[in-house]
Amino acid sequence: MKVNIKLLKPNAKIPSYGRKGDAGLDLYSCEDYELKPVERHSFGLGVAIELPRDLVALIWDRGGMAAKKGIHSIAGVIDSNYRGEVNVVLLNTSKELYKIKKGDRIAQMIVQKCEAVEFNQVDELKESERGDQGWFSSGK
Repeated sequence: MKVNIKLLKPNAKIPSYGRKGDAGLDLYSCEDYELKPVERHSFGLGVAIELPRDLVALIWDRGGMAAKKGIHSIAGVIDSNYRGEVNVVLLNTSKELYKIKKGDRIAQMIVQKCEAVEFNQVDELKESERGDQGWFSSGK
C-alpha cells in the first residue's frame, strides 16, 4: 500500500522498516535533545502523512529503548484526517539522562485498519465466558 508523505524539514527521514517482515516503521528524530529523568518532550519528525480514511497510525515504543533505558512513547494516535507534522512524545522514566541525536530511531509506527463504530445503548449485555472479571482475573 502506498501512503503519501510530505517532508517538512530538510533533515527529515521517511519512516522505514528495519527488516523485511517488521510490523513497525522506524521513526527518526529531527533534533538533538537531552531527555532528563522523568521529563517528557515532543519530537517533531519533520513529516506529514496522508492516511486513507480507514487507516490509523499508532506510535509505539522501541523495545530496546523501553526495556533497557526506560524511554517510552506516549500519546501515539495519528488519525487519518490529520495533515500536520507527526510528533513523537517521549517520556524518560529512568533516573538517567538520555541523549537523542538527529537521525536516531526514537519510536515505531504501525499503520492498521480502523473501523468507525456507533454505540447502541442497551439495558443488558450478552454473557461471555469472562464476564466482568477485570485485570489480573486470570491469576497473574
